[in-house]
Amino acid sequence: MTALLTIIIVLFVAVAIWQLIKIFDLAQVGSTSSPVADDKDNKLNGYLMMGFLAFIYIITILSFWYLGDLPLMSNAASEHGPGLDNLMVISMVIIFIVQTITQFLLHYFAFKYRGEKGKKALFYADNNTLEFIWTIIPVIVLAGLIIYGLFTWNDIMNIDEDEDPLVVELYAQQFNWKARYGGADNVLGKANVRLIDLDRANILGVDEDDPNAQDDVIVTELHLPVGKPVLFKMRSQDVLHSAYMPHFRAQMNCVPGMVTQFGFTPTVTTEEMRQNPDIIDKVQNINNLRKERQAEIEEAGQELTYEFDYLLLCNKICGKSHYNMQMKIIVETQEEFDAWMKEQKTFANSLN
Repeated sequence: MTALLTIIIVLFVAVAIWQLIKIFDLAQVGSTSSPVADDKDNKLNGYLMMGFLAFIYIITILSFWYLGDLPLMSNAASEHGPGLDNLMVISMVIIFIVQTITQFLLHYFAFKYRGEKGKKALFYADNNTLEFIWTIIPVIVLAGLIIYGLFTWNDIMNIDEDEDPLVVELYAQQFNWKARYGGADNVLGKANVRLIDLDRANILGVDEDDPNAQDDVIVTELHLPVGKPVLFKMRSQDVLHSAYMPHFRAQMNCVPGMVTQFGFTPTVTTEEMRQNPDIIDKVQNINNLRKERQAEIEEAGQELTYEFDYLLLCNKICGKSHYNMQMKIIVETQEEFDAWMKEQKTFANSLN
């Protein structure tokens, strides 16, 4: 019903605008104004172009001053994070410089070379020097960014198996995440969605006959030891999901029917990140906003006070509860991780 009313209102507005245009056209009948722009019109448009240029620059400066949070990227919690942030900052700085220069030239030329009676444009059939300049500069800049980006990407994706990374499977389904560790042997057992047996509590379709699967550990909260490389193997049970861990600068699609992978080394524990001044300010701001909605939050049975945690999110729109598809990530010391792992049930002991 709401959609129907919206469509009707839009139609009425369109009809009203159409009628106003007709009235305006009728009001112009007998007017001596010419549809051809004269020097006065061109001069006005030229000054308007310069005014709009000033408006663009003023808005940009005010946005940086009031809304900017420099540096653009910060608080990376993975080994490769600062390199990725650096690439992003360099790209944004180049884009900002180019945009500033080109916008100035565009608007200034529109003002300087506005139409005037008796003025004729100078025509160039070609200019090899100019064409070389505006071709070679973008080629050099883009080539540099692409090559830098490829090296950064290779550093992220080329996981050294000799470092004995912790192997973890991230299993996506509408609308939650599961994590599966390789257990004592750090080798994941075989799995297939066709082997899912809810009566046996085999929720991930792990092969019960695979010896490597017996010591696997399935959890709903992801724990990672700080300073140790982690290799994620990703599967999806139903639709396309995307495992997104923003503080670790990590994202990879989870595709039904195939296994994708991504790896990183966490460098900042959860407790250390909670003491970060930027995070403290952010948490304080969130809690102030939550206090304004205290009654609503308590009525929903939620905790009033927010505490920072790393999160695994889904970054693909996968259905109606996509917004709430997340899993808590805890980065801790190796000793704390080992103690937590000893408390978990193995796959063999979790079956009914």
